[in-house]
Amino acid sequence: MEKADQEIPSTVVGATTDLPHDRMTVERFRATFPRARWNDDLKAWFVPGQTAQKRIGRWLAEMEAEADAFADEKGRDAFAFDPIESRYLKAAAATLQIRTPFSKTLVHEIREIPYARWDADRRLWTVPYRSFEDLRRRWPKIEAAAERGEPEARKARQAAIKGTDEDAASKAKARERRRKRYPVPVNNVPPFDHAIGTHIGIVFFIGTDGELADAETVRAFYFDTENDDVYTWASWRQGSLEELVTTWPARLPPCDTERKRGWWIPTLDALRDARRDARSKRKSRQRRDGATSSGERSTDGP
Repeated sequence: MEKADQEIPSTVVGATTDLPHDRMTVERFRATFPRARWNDDLKAWFVPGQTAQKRIGRWLAEMEAEADAFADEKGRDAFAFDPIESRYLKAAAATLQIRTPFSKTLVHEIREIPYARWDADRRLWTVPYRSFEDLRRRWPKIEAAAERGEPEARKARQAAIKGTDEDAASKAKARERRRKRYPVPVNNVPPFDHAIGTHIGIVFFIGTDGELADAETVRAFYFDTENDDVYTWASWRQGSLEELVTTWPARLPPCDTERKRGWWIPTLDALRDARRDARSKRKSRQRRDGATSSGERSTDGP
């Protein structure tokens, strides 16, 4: 622990900051801020001056950028020494680039990698070299999901189950989803002005006409129910990006009672996933609209 260099009068203008307790960081901080003093009461460093806060912020940002650059260099060296060989991965100068067929499993795995980003313009994921070890740990699942998402693999699976009970169940589930309905307790209908978490994702409920939901359909396509539970069908819609951004999240994940009820207020993590999906869909629509407009213009030309 640093000793207080001197008593700091309460009238002195300045700013405080906490630092990692390693010798090198403290030495560099003292070299940059020679007037800095340790405040034993606040357990923090005090830098005097009207612009101290800005100068400290700028120094911390430079330190973070330097640390990121060092971590990227270490990751780049690790990749060069033991690279991931895959048709889905490309090593660019600044980042690693992942381009694969779509897969929910794959998207979930990549989103767990620190600093991974979706590049909507190039239709690929970027991962900085500093996250290479995280990427390596998850790569077997990512690559397997990508291979399952290939058109030929999808067609082969569909051909293999064609005419089977699994095929019938899959088609029945798709038909049910297209009806855009969901079972809610007769005596506990969710609010219609709030994003709601359900077993099929985050939705906005529109209303209900009072039609009762049969327990067999609920258990087959949505969630388990008790024999004495009574549910009604409620219609739903997807929320817009603006609606999802302004939704106030729950502090805790849904409890067993809420999951049995069938709906709950979503957490911030769940809302972030829904916002990413909504943002991606919006960009896809904008690209399609732009392509359509461009095509219309070209046909009107000479």
